[in-house]
Amino acid sequence: MGRYSRLREIRRMDPERDYEQIFRWITQYEFPWDYAQGISLAFLRDYGVPRISQLLDRTQEFERVGQKRYDDTVLFGYEMAAEGFDSERGRAAARHLNRIHGTYKILNEDYRFVLATTVVGPKRWIDRFGWRPLCANECQALALVGHKMAELMGIEGAPHTMAGYEKLLDDYEASAFAYDPANHRVANATFRVLSAWYPAALRPAVARFVLALLDEPLLKALGFPQQPSWIRALAARSLRARAAFVRLTPARPESRPRLAPPRSYPFGYTLDDLGPAWAQHRPLRPLPSEEAP
Repeated sequence: MGRYSRLREIRRMDPERDYEQIFRWITQYEFPWDYAQGISLAFLRDYGVPRISQLLDRTQEFERVGQKRYDDTVLFGYEMAAEGFDSERGRAAARHLNRIHGTYKILNEDYRFVLATTVVGPKRWIDRFGWRPLCANECQALALVGHKMAELMGIEGAPHTMAGYEKLLDDYEASAFAYDPANHRVANATFRVLSAWYPAALRPAVARFVLALLDEPLLKALGFPQQPSWIRALAARSLRARAAFVRLTPARPESRPRLAPPRSYPFGYTLDDLGPAWAQHRPLRPLPSEEAP
């Protein structure tokens, strides 16, 4: 398979009909590493809003079981998409996720913003550091995945297009980003999770590398200083050098999707393993589409 074979196929597809297949190719074949990095930075953008970080700070999930909290968030997305969002597996994952969120008083506008970070974050990362930018059909597929997740979670007013998600994200950050000590604490806990993936001697450098990729408004909201220009340039050049190398490698064959094993579950997991233990004992509620009118 040629490096651009899937791109040519995606350009012939209808994202309204084929968004799940396009999403699968983006996340498991074309850009698995880049998509994961975009999601990781999306976590950090969430913490720029004090109301969100204060809730996360109160739960102490990232402080106590940060790697599990990270893995569970990624795995919920995987479970919902693995066999199709409307499959029983996908809907079961959505019910379990809604059961966890239902315990907290979360404003719809905060749900929308967090959703926007998961749609826009990977798109902007891939366009900046991927081996090629996303095409229009891929962008629309990501937006439609976001809209489907909003439908399953009962999030109102979610956009249907990437442009809509980008405007939502930028406007909300402009109005809601502000420094709060909780922002800094939750971001620090997340940095510890991300840096723990590397040898101890490299962890301080990894943290500075990540900080070098963050924009000034986010750094200010999280309470971190902007890194020197030479570190920012080195980080960007390193990632672009990686992209140039990946561009020269063969496309991943269909028989070998890249599915990184979650660190918290070396021997596998069940749906009930995801989320805090108390969530297993609370009743499930129907999804919004399953409730009687």
